[in-house]
Formats: sequence, C-alpha cells, structure tokens
Amino acid sequence: MTYAQSRPLNILHVATINKPISSQLGYGPIETVIYNLDKGLHARGHRSIVACTSDSKVAGEQYATVSESLGDYLRECTPDAQARVDVHLARSFARVQQGDIDIVHMHEWFERVYSGSFNPPVPIVMTLHVPGPNSGVAEFHELHPGVVPIRHPYSIAISDYQRRQYSGLISVAETIPHGVDFEEYVYGDEPSTTPYLLNIGRIARVKGQNVAIEVAKRSGAKLILAGCVQDKSEDRAFYSSLRTSIDLVVDVSGERVNDDYFERVMNPILSSDKQIIYIGELDTAAKKHWFRHAQATLFPIGWGEPFGMVLIESMASGTPIVAFGRGSVPEIVKHRETGFVVDSVETMVNAIARIGEIDRRACRGHVAKKFSIQRMAQRYEAVYQRLVDVPRVSPNVVGARLALQ
Repeated sequence: MTYAQSRPLNILHVATINKPISSQLGYGPIETVIYNLDKGLHARGHRSIVACTSDSKVAGEQYATVSESLGDYLRECTPDAQARVDVHLARSFARVQQGDIDIVHMHEWFERVYSGSFNPPVPIVMTLHVPGPNSGVAEFHELHPGVVPIRHPYSIAISDYQRRQYSGLISVAETIPHGVDFEEYVYGDEPSTTPYLLNIGRIARVKGQNVAIEVAKRSGAKLILAGCVQDKSEDRAFYSSLRTSIDLVVDVSGERVNDDYFERVMNPILSSDKQIIYIGELDTAAKKHWFRHAQATLFPIGWGEPFGMVLIESMASGTPIVAFGRGSVPEIVKHRETGFVVDSVETMVNAIARIGEIDRRACRGHVAKKFSIQRMAQRYEAVYQRLVDVPRVSPNVVGARLALQ
C-alpha cells in the first residue's frame, strides 16, 4: 500500500516523562518510539511538536513542559512526581490553546482524556504502548462504574495481539506497528568471526534470560546478555539467581562508542574463554554494534510482548531472530525467512544449528518494507489527515465516529 503525502500538519505529541525523549537511551521503549515517530513526521514536512522534558532531544520542535524526566519507569507515585505530571499536562494543554495545533497525539494518560480533564478542542490520537491487562483501563471502569467517558480518543494498537488484549476495554481503531530508521543500523553480510548469540532486554523472568542461558549451554554457543536490572525485588532476585550461571560480568556502559568500538571493547570480550557474559545496559549506539556482529538474537520471552523493538532493531542490522512465538512475535518475525519462531527450548536449540540458512539481507529488507520509520510516519499521517478532515460538529466524538467506520 502507498500513502499519498498530505498537507503539512501541526501535530502536538504529549510525550511520556518517565525518561527523556532521545535517540540515545538504554531502556526506554516508549521514548524511543516517540523519538522515531517525531523524526519520521518531521522528515515528511510536518510541524511535529513534542511536549516533553527539557532534558529531551527531538528531531522536530521541542516544547519543554518540565525541567527533567522522572528518571525511570519504576518509581513510587510520590506527590512530587504527580505534581510534575500535572504541570506537564497543563502546559501541554496550554500549548494547544495557542490555536495553531491541528491534532494532539497522546502517549499516556487515557484517564485524563476519559474524565475530560484533558479535553483540547482538536482531535486526539492515542497510541496504546502497554499491554491491555496492565493499562489501568479495567481499574478505571471499576472505580467509575456506569460512567460514560467524556472523550474518546482515536486509539491505536501497536500489534494485532495487543489489539485483542484491549477488546472490551477500549475501542481500538487500527493497528500501526512501530518503526526504526533502519539506515542508521550498520548492516553486515556476515557475523563476527567469533560467533555469539545476543540476548538484550530488561533483566526479568518474563524476558527469559534463564532460558537464553540454557539454550546457549545446550548448543555450546557463546552468549552475550545485555540489559538493565530495575529496582524491583523480583527482578533483583531473578538476576541473583542467574549469577551462578554467568561466567563473566563486564560493564561496558561507560565505554565510548566510535569507529574502534569493536576492536577496543567487543573483541577482548568475545575472545575470552568465558561462555555466558553479562555486559550491563547498552545505549542505542552500543546496541547497534552488538546487533550487527551477532550470529542471532535470542528472544525467549515468557509473556505476551505487545511489540518487541529488539526484534526489528536486530533484523535491521541483518541479524536473524530465534524467538518463542508468544505475543506479537509471529507478526514481526517471518518464520524461516528472518529467523525461527519456536515453541520450546529444544526447538530453539535446533534452530541455532540452522541459523546459517537465514539470509541476513532478507532480515534487513523485511524491516525496510514493514517496520521503517517512514512507513510508521506515513500511516500515522493518514490517520491524522482523516481526523482533521472530519467536520468538527463536536471534537469529542470524532475519534469514536471514525473508530466505528
């Protein structure tokens, strides 16, 4: 499908404030998506304005609402944090009131829209970034039984799997997958001469690092583990349980990323005689090097992931995926073309032995065709245009009206 270029629009993104909006984050999936979408819309000639924290760096136009981000996804809901959210939303609303905004794109706070406390006089698009069961929508309806939402945003799922999760919770209008700027990912026809498997993600049982270790040991492959350990008791306990299986811990998070990164940082680690190696949390620049040189990326998740950015980042580098077929994985990875979608440890081990059958060019081509920021921006652009073109008899019903079409 092709998408015609629409007239330039003024789009206000009301970003999350857990972390800065930036292209150089470690763990920050929602912030990365907002950055990529803003970049894609800006490149297409739209005035993409991001209401965000002052410590953010966006491609379009930054509209700072609060001085700094809250610092993490996991934190106590303190009065100070809630006050910053209130200020962020109040200043975002004030920006809409200046009169030049065509559409608002929300990335959190559905309850503020439902209650009418955030009710701008223009259409609202809302991307559903989190799983349905963790969204708080069911809890909202339990606390407010029989209350009809004052405002219905035009809600967009990030995978069909996630869309099904929201059935009965929110009327989801359509699915638009995430995208990456694949041209910024260095491609290689061959992996490193010292082969290794890569597993990257938040260190947590649902992410399956214990399974990745088992697969590596059974296949005899070297495994590089990368990711943050959040300040959650269950995550800390899980990491502690992994430590006896990890042969070497090398924190590379402070290493400068430049042209000699592979020789200076990666090669000494890969040349060691240790099999299971944990290297800490990686920022975007470092991740690209570790993806590019890996034999394959393991994704042995233990839950229904609504969308796995790791999957498209790895394939953009030409590195195939070996993943359990849970959540959105079957929508993203083409079995036997860009990797293997499996259902057990045994089949994952068998897939490692067959990873040479996967054409790395096909992996990158798949991302270029289906998961580029250009395609993501074009699809959101089409949504914005349809919403803006609806006669504004009542902006409060625009999203609901189009969602039913």
